[in-house]
Amino acid sequence: MKQSLQLKIGQSLTLTPQLQQAIKLLQMSTLDLQQAIEETLESNPLLEREDDQSDQAPSEDIDFSAQAPVADSNEDLPVDTRWEDLMPSSAPPSTGIGGDGSDGQFAERDAAPESLHTHLLWQLNTTRFSETDCSIALAFIDAVDHNGRLTQTPEEILEGLAIDDVELDEVMAVLHRLQHFEPTGIFASDLRECLLIQLRQMAADTPFREIAGALVNRHIDQVATADPRQLSRRLRCSEEDLRGALDLIRSLDPMPGATVGDQTTEYIVPDIFVRRVNGFWRVELNPDIAPRLRINPEYAGLVNNGGSERDKTYVKDNLQEARWFMKSLQSRNETLLKVASKIVEHQKQFLDVGEEAMRPLILAEIAEQIDMHESTISRATTRKYMHTPRGVFELKYFFSSHVATSEGGECSSTAIRALIKKLVLAENIKKPLSDSKLCTLLKEQGVIVARRTVAKYREQLNIPPSNERKRLF
Repeated sequence: MKQSLQLKIGQSLTLTPQLQQAIKLLQMSTLDLQQAIEETLESNPLLEREDDQSDQAPSEDIDFSAQAPVADSNEDLPVDTRWEDLMPSSAPPSTGIGGDGSDGQFAERDAAPESLHTHLLWQLNTTRFSETDCSIALAFIDAVDHNGRLTQTPEEILEGLAIDDVELDEVMAVLHRLQHFEPTGIFASDLRECLLIQLRQMAADTPFREIAGALVNRHIDQVATADPRQLSRRLRCSEEDLRGALDLIRSLDPMPGATVGDQTTEYIVPDIFVRRVNGFWRVELNPDIAPRLRINPEYAGLVNNGGSERDKTYVKDNLQEARWFMKSLQSRNETLLKVASKIVEHQKQFLDVGEEAMRPLILAEIAEQIDMHESTISRATTRKYMHTPRGVFELKYFFSSHVATSEGGECSSTAIRALIKKLVLAENIKKPLSDSKLCTLLKEQGVIVARRTVAKYREQLNIPPSNERKRLF
């Protein structure tokens, strides 16, 4: 085959290193961004936190500020956005009271999450058990799930023990001792036993304790649906005493093990603050999400001063990297502020009224208005949070699908879920609303939605069906 050279004209998209870095920073959460900034500060000697010492030489710093028109919450005007500093000042993390970090280490140790398994082992170590009983107790602890419920029967525990001359009575005796561990209700085989353990450990003179115990022991499956008069006759008590027993049962914890979790608490740092100022909604970047950065003027000056070519190349490369990093941060925050401002423009009614007034919104609408690609909007709204007077929400929360109304308009799925929740909260517990009835009530409010859609939204709200919500007393 003869080889030849050919010229072809074509177009292709190539991501420059600067653009790749900007995209990477844009999709980071606030906590990830802070970590990336710290890593860059450690690796690049030309990049540093800015301080306000007046005796330092001028540095390459960028004055990042942006001001957009103001939006009134009642009139259709643009939203007021304010950007005092793109990369605002933030004090470096403290190393502890003594300055050596020792106090921080103790705080970190004390704040470490404790699992249910660890909590039970700690109690086991403070309880007197023989060597054999301790082995049995360890087997029971290993058989407890995250809710505190046993996943194995005492017989299965006995069968799995590699210990001779152990009878079922001894296994049961250890189990009864373990059932006095905290949290109360632990080591139960089912809901009935869990509630009975909690009732037994109450003071003997607790009001309605005996009736509640009999109700749980004999009629727990009928509590939600049975006729109260029939139940009171079976228990040989008055309906008033029955109500008191039910209130006592409702105060118990059906999943006591869940109160001792092994998951680390994740704290959310808002990227955006939205607040009302003189009747206007004001959008601002969080001033504490990142430190204010600068180029070290002394190191930057080495590029033109004496030194080997190797040193000059090293300084030049790091200077270019520092500039790119600062520009990428600038791009990230500019995009974030633009997106948040447009979201607030669309969702002013949510800020004024609540979820029921949420407007339908999709990523493409924001992308078109700020002249950016839809994928960029997706990155800018993922794991970014907005602090509002109604709570802290991920930016993606403000986007929802369109549902038709009887007047030819559109309603957001978030607003429909809020309406369903409101209707269920106001329903008669003796005659809860079915999904079909919810459809009818929503239609009366101008929202056309299918029954299966109502069922889907109800499940998303963790609301059980009407037959499970029914209460006769």
